[in-house]
Amino acid sequence: MSDFDCRYDAYRHRAEDALRKHLSKAGEPWQDDQIPSMLAEAMRYSLFAGGKRLRPVMLLAAFGMPEEPLNDALPFAAAIEMIHTYSLIHDDLPAMDNDDMRRGKKTSHKIFGEGMAILAGDALLNRAFELMAESSAERAQLAMAEIARLAGPRGMIGGQAADLAMENSAPDMNMVRYIQRHKTSDLFIAAIKAGSILAGKDEYAIAAAEQYALHYGLAFQITDDLLDIEGFQGVFGKSTGKDAKAGKMTWPAVAGVAQARRDAEKETALALEASAALGNSADFFAALAQMVLGRVK
Repeated sequence: MSDFDCRYDAYRHRAEDALRKHLSKAGEPWQDDQIPSMLAEAMRYSLFAGGKRLRPVMLLAAFGMPEEPLNDALPFAAAIEMIHTYSLIHDDLPAMDNDDMRRGKKTSHKIFGEGMAILAGDALLNRAFELMAESSAERAQLAMAEIARLAGPRGMIGGQAADLAMENSAPDMNMVRYIQRHKTSDLFIAAIKAGSILAGKDEYAIAAAEQYALHYGLAFQITDDLLDIEGFQGVFGKSTGKDAKAGKMTWPAVAGVAQARRDAEKETALALEASAALGNSADFFAALAQMVLGRVK
């Protein structure tokens, strides 16, 4: 196993432990008699359905080395994954992307119904902010504010709204970039900036981290769109070919598949360039960026 793989797994395991602590898997100790059992089950179903835990890993890597104390960052690592999971639950709903599969399993609304899926997403979002608000430290408050901004109407939710509004519209590359920057990159930016803020890094380091996550997120979403065209559901973990059917304004739909591949390479190169300024984590983030293109090779 490479140094990168060892470090990634170490962060991922710490993030998983934090999630279990704050919202355990079914049958484990976490429970709250004030939360209806079906709601708790729906929250856990999507949160523990698998996934690479990319965003909490990025947050922890921006904060410090795996062998260092990460206690101040762990609630935020759990929170960013809860926010990501809530967004997936809502994204899969019939009123949004109408997807039946996510991470190789049936989506929340197919198991629990649309109403309970909506509530599970709402509950995960609120639980995330409950966790982050437990610390009154200035850095924690600043990190929480940054996550709120980037996950909200000026960020991820705004990108999702534009994605819905522009279905079956005339191709517009500027709009594609807007959608993908906010819908995808902004939560990566939230993760890496929160970790950097919690670690007390300076403005230069935080700005470099933001640039890295911006370009990483764009490369990630372009390859995601390519996989929707070319991928196999069993490998991709969710239904494929749905973007074209829904008239989504995706990068390959507007620029073409060949240009989308070139643009993914360009965005990855820009992420690699930005990673050089990320201190002890530079090599880790560089390796993480290089993995993106491997998704479509």
